[in-house]
Amino acid sequence: MIPPVPSPDRRPGSIPGLGRFPGFRIAGVLVAAIGLATAGCDRLPGRPKPEDRWRPDTAVMDFDALYRSQCAGCHSREGRLAAARPLNDPTYLAFVDPTALRRVINEGVPGTSMPAFSQKRGGLLTDAQIDVLVNRLTEGTPGVRTALKLPPYSAPLGDATRGATAYRVFCSKCHGAEGRGGPNGRSIVDPAYLSLVSDQALRTAVVAGRVMSPQEVSDVVAWLASQRPRQPRPSTP
Repeated sequence: MIPPVPSPDRRPGSIPGLGRFPGFRIAGVLVAAIGLATAGCDRLPGRPKPEDRWRPDTAVMDFDALYRSQCAGCHSREGRLAAARPLNDPTYLAFVDPTALRRVINEGVPGTSMPAFSQKRGGLLTDAQIDVLVNRLTEGTPGVRTALKLPPYSAPLGDATRGATAYRVFCSKCHGAEGRGGPNGRSIVDPAYLSLVSDQALRTAVVAGRVMSPQEVSDVVAWLASQRPRQPRPSTP
């Protein structure tokens, strides 16, 4: 009897229909195919690029994106005069104290339309995101501060009587003789306006608007503050 001849496709270690490829080679081919498919996922049509994928709001660390989403509504997209103080004014940015600016963004300003943005106070921004805003807004300002010889950021109120005289010299040309508005400036003694702004905000506006001595600034601020309507005292039953 003639012994049977083994089929070439049935040798030990082979898979029927695949000839003489050992099992470990088949496994290697499968692993390579899976690797190529996985590597090509990012190139599939319709798949978003890494920079376009969703990120939580707390992961946004780009100044422009933060400014557009959190600040532009009041300070305008370009930082120009809008509902609130312009933030592209180099004099203001050189004058404002970075610590005070960070505190205002963190805590807001009670009694005004400036809300608190810190998550610790119900806002949407992390401490790191607020640092991004403050650092970008105040970068390069020390040189401007030195060149302009700006007065201190904060100081006690001066003398309102002297302030009235300084106002007429430095401010009346734009805001009118009594501060009620002129050809080039709005009223700065409007009761609603003065009720909403702090003495520090008045000081900031004066410094950013005209060049005066530190004493003249404090005196004009005192005069403006004296125009603020007095709050009526509650009657005693």
